[in-house]
Amino acid sequence: MLRDLCDLYSILPERLRRATMRRWYEHLSRTTEGANMLFMNYGWADLDPEATRISLRDEDEPDRYCIQLYHHVASAVDFSGLDVLEVGSGRGGGSSYMMRYLKPRSVVGVDMADAAIRFCNRHYHIPHLSFVQGDAESLDFDDNSFDAVVNIESSHCYRSMERFLSGVCRVLKPNGYFLFADFRDKERLDTLRSQLSQTGFALLKEQRITPNVLRALELDSARKERLIKERIPTVLQGVFNEFAGIAGTRSTYSRFETGDKEYLNFVLRR
Repeated sequence: MLRDLCDLYSILPERLRRATMRRWYEHLSRTTEGANMLFMNYGWADLDPEATRISLRDEDEPDRYCIQLYHHVASAVDFSGLDVLEVGSGRGGGSSYMMRYLKPRSVVGVDMADAAIRFCNRHYHIPHLSFVQGDAESLDFDDNSFDAVVNIESSHCYRSMERFLSGVCRVLKPNGYFLFADFRDKERLDTLRSQLSQTGFALLKEQRITPNVLRALELDSARKERLIKERIPTVLQGVFNEFAGIAGTRSTYSRFETGDKEYLNFVLRR
């Protein structure tokens, strides 16, 4: 059945696929509301086994690969003293990491899912870190409010990428940074680049990180499978394995392997 569902999803029109994925994320937030799961991204791993790894506190070590994706994206800019907005903050692990390790003046996480925001407001008690419910395509913040906007593995389910990017540009201060990473089907990459360019952002860096994401999925699969078995009802475990990109599943993981889907990282400036 899962294989049939994956095949069905792959042939849906783009807008319907985004709406379906959006509904799935909202359902996921409700299903895992009571679980201490702080990240839902695919992760990032250095391909050089001898490379120096970032230093993490003991309590953060289990989420290393998910944190490394945030570090890879956000460390492109010195956050010291900056006001940062994360759009699509999910369970809040990334916003918490940026606040505690990268030393901005403030971090605001915004997410559509009420359950995710309720979890974050219960779980995190860190000065200058806050979470609000909101729509990525209608950001409810004043113009020129933030020095940097971070958006990681969230935009693929937005109904209108153009509205989202317009909002990001509006809430950024002049010369503010947009730090963006997400995956797209191979045939949609040029559309994504065009959307970013037409919004008026200056492109400082584009990087293909698909191999790094695949490596992280391989290294982190055993931990994710264990978490799913411990915290997710048995009837849903197969679906969660597919969603989490567990190595070997017929899911996004396999599409990264074949090159049908690519994961890109951008550093842009208003």
